[in-house]
Amino acid sequence: MRVLVVKTSSMGDVLHTLPALTDAANCLTDVTFDWVVEENFAQIPSWHFAVDTVIPVAIRRWRKNWFAKPIRQERHAFIEQLQQKQYDAIIDAQGLIKSAFLITRKAKGIKHGLDRQSIKEPIASWFYDIKHHIPKQMHAIERVRMLFAQSLNYPTPTLTGDYAIARHFLSTLPSDAGQYLIFLHATTRDEKHWSEEQWRELIKQIEPTGLKIKLPWGAPHEQQRAIRLAQGFNHVEVLPKLSLNDIATIIAGAKAVVSVDTGLSHLTAALDRPNITLFGQTDPKLIGGYGKNQYSIISPEKSMKTITAQQVYQKLTDLL
Repeated sequence: MRVLVVKTSSMGDVLHTLPALTDAANCLTDVTFDWVVEENFAQIPSWHFAVDTVIPVAIRRWRKNWFAKPIRQERHAFIEQLQQKQYDAIIDAQGLIKSAFLITRKAKGIKHGLDRQSIKEPIASWFYDIKHHIPKQMHAIERVRMLFAQSLNYPTPTLTGDYAIARHFLSTLPSDAGQYLIFLHATTRDEKHWSEEQWRELIKQIEPTGLKIKLPWGAPHEQQRAIRLAQGFNHVEVLPKLSLNDIATIIAGAKAVVSVDTGLSHLTAALDRPNITLFGQTDPKLIGGYGKNQYSIISPEKSMKTITAQQVYQKLTDLL
């Protein structure tokens, strides 16, 4: 059985789809997956043992200049690749009009997706041949697991889902694996940030333990924040700009991670590394860390400003 998965973005949503693939592979011995995903996240599906072909799409980039000749040629090439195979099932786990209209409807095979009561954008369900009702008040991972089970006709597993990608990195762990912490300080929304003052206080409290701290970054302003956080501390390393595969390798070797609500926090969970995630306004019940050794510190006041370095240090000490 060959199945096409349509789950293009964001990083957290792509990672949240992995346990459903593991379920299907455990229940259906002959299943293999192709996966349509945004080009920036194309490495992620390739880490899963059940994925055969990754088909990158670039809707985020294309829409900036949709009718330019090079973009039209790219879109044509994408559709040609998409339509090379006849699929036994196509599962649109994205649930958005753009994915349903631009991708799912053009693929060859029976199309599965959420029904109007379950989906974020109800019009998207028009493009599905078979529509499934999935309760909204479930963690995002459990919703996708149920969608796959209903689409491929096997019982929804009751055990905690397995991302099944940590094993991919076992042979490439850093030489100092287990001797450092990672602090994921960067996120896209201001209200999700933790203050630099509190990050530096936590860094100071870690110093006597002998553990090193590594600070990754993606954009130039995040690099500047990392430099400010590390200033004056010999046990802190600001990492160079890394590919997604490289940052996953570094995370896989961490003793533990402290993070704000960001895509790399979900990657940490997928790699089975102990992780403490800080939440202000966000409710983690439906989209928070899922898996082994995932912990949350939630501000009762719904503000990151009320979370202190001492709280995080105490939780980290208990964890380690």
